Amino acid sequence: MTSLSIKQKAQQYVVLTGMALFIGLLVGAIDMIFGQGLLLIGDFRSQHWPLILFLSLAGLVIVYLYKRFGGKASKGMGLIFDVGHAREERIPLVLVPLIMLTTWMSHLFGGSVGREGVAVQIGATFSHRFARHIKIPDASRIFLMTGMAAGFAGLFQTPLAATFFALEVLTVGELQLMALYPALIASIVASFTSHARGLEKFAVPLRETLSWTPETLIKVALLGLAFGLAGKLFAVSLSWLKKTVAQVLPNPYIRIVLIGAGLSLVLLILQLTKVGTYSGLGTNLIDVAFHQGSAQSYDWILKLLFTVVTISAGYQGGEVTPLFAIGATLGVFLAPMLGLPVLVVAAIGYASVFGSATTTLLAPILIGGEVFGYANLPFFVIACAIAYCLPKEWSIYSGQKVAKK
Repeated sequence: MTSLSIKQKAQQYVVLTGMALFIGLLVGAIDMIFGQGLLLIGDFRSQHWPLILFLSLAGLVIVYLYKRFGGKASKGMGLIFDVGHAREERIPLVLVPLIMLTTWMSHLFGGSVGREGVAVQIGATFSHRFARHIKIPDASRIFLMTGMAAGFAGLFQTPLAATFFALEVLTVGELQLMALYPALIASIVASFTSHARGLEKFAVPLRETLSWTPETLIKVALLGLAFGLAGKLFAVSLSWLKKTVAQVLPNPYIRIVLIGAGLSLVLLILQLTKVGTYSGLGTNLIDVAFHQGSAQSYDWILKLLFTVVTISAGYQGGEVTPLFAIGATLGVFLAPMLGLPVLVVAAIGYASVFGSATTTLLAPILIGGEVFGYANLPFFVIACAIAYCLPKEWSIYSGQKVAKK
């Protein structure tokens, strides 16, 4: 019996290894197409700013596509969480082309949205389809998390953060270690694949480090609280506004047209008057924060507001890259007040606002290490841990569960 169980275990690992390699290759390649498409679209929009005037028209097309073809795929990340918690059994394949196309449209016409949620959905959709053909315990959840990790890693090329994001995000306070092995393999392969095919990784190795003094540790803890509050503000605002606009404007066509028109007007005014550019991912704000060490004092709150309003209106895209931008620009603003190096504080904000809004702990710490280097890892740990202590129910993911103590 023992030799048989060992043999079966070995066979399971062979299957998991093979499937994880395949999932990583597949999802990494699709992430490359999706990510490169976003970069091209962002550059094109920057050179043709009048496209923002057509944001409402793009919204009509997005709503129509989801009404006509979406079905359960219209739930987006909510469906991923439903499958992870066994409330749903399948993710329709139509989700992939639908979410990619509508996210590209949202970006082309100036919506302030991200990309991570899209990549996670793409990875989860493809990976989970294999679960029904693999006879191993918890195959559904294992393959779901493997795909989520691959999707995250293929886009951001941070395989460690991607792995632990997938393992910890479904249920706050629980680490789904049964998926660790395939998720890690798929993440590494997806990251390598997308990079090999030309998708560049954002990385800023920091040369400066903070000193180990009581004063510095207190300041970092205060930063963790400030960044944590910013992340929770984003999450709570998004949840509240989604519900409010759905009640006030129940017709999704009218809702997206009216809000889209308002967004177009304000975004154009701010851009033409040189106040700031808040369309798209927010990578423009991130680049200025880390390559020039500068940001306007209001950049973080305006990026927060535009992203919350854009997503609440019904435009498609993720939240994580805008969260990175919010954290980085808030960090640039706060650093001089505390007398700390601007780039280090911006990096801490980059990681911990993301962690707070998603109610994750290990993923943001590892994001800090993989993007900015590990010299300041202890300070990422402190700030992210403080941010994580805030109310865990306040998350951008409504389908997320909180483990009972």
